[in-house]
Amino acid sequence: MGKLYLVPTPIGNLEDITLRAIKVLKEVDTILAEDTRTSGKLLKHFDINTPMQSHHMHNEHKTVDALVKRMLAGETIALISDAGTPAISDPGFLLSRACIENNVEVDCLPGATAFVPALVNSGLPNDKFVFEGFLPDKKGRQTRLKLLADETRTMIFYVSPYKLLKTLKEFAQYFGEDRSVSVSREITKLHEETIRGTITEVLKHYEAKPPKGEIVMVVGGNGK
Repeated sequence: MGKLYLVPTPIGNLEDITLRAIKVLKEVDTILAEDTRTSGKLLKHFDINTPMQSHHMHNEHKTVDALVKRMLAGETIALISDAGTPAISDPGFLLSRACIENNVEVDCLPGATAFVPALVNSGLPNDKFVFEGFLPDKKGRQTRLKLLADETRTMIFYVSPYKLLKTLKEFAQYFGEDRSVSVSREITKLHEETIRGTITEVLKHYEAKPPKGEIVMVVGGNGK
């Protein structure tokens, strides 16, 4: 019987990879990568020569059954995303669920994921929180925001830099202009920064200084 490893990769700083992750990636039979070009640079940096194949949101529905059969036949496979932990707003859920349904062992290694440092660094309550990932682009977006307006737990969102201003304006409309927010950008990278304040204050900051890079928004719950 084979095995599936879900292996987190650095979200920016290559030193954040774990020794165990490197060991697993060197020892498995195959590495599934969201983008083989992006992952190829990482593997080359750590002298990992394991065969690699593409596994992303556009082909995962078609390849899951074949991959499970390969593991049932004894193959060990590691799944990585472009950055962070697989299945967290990235491919991974479908394959891990299929493995579990077919009694193939799944082992998720601990490691980098963007929302944890953003949450801890926000200064907002982190004993209870809800991870929303990316909001819907169109259909269901307003409905989701209306529901979240009454959420009392700290909320975490992934946001494109091109949609940050629009999202902050929507948050001001649905959550209130004085709701606390923390915006973390380029986590672990050279230009990492976190801007904290009310939604209005943070909106003014980014209207004057357009954002760049990967963004995690942490928003205080209703009444916080």
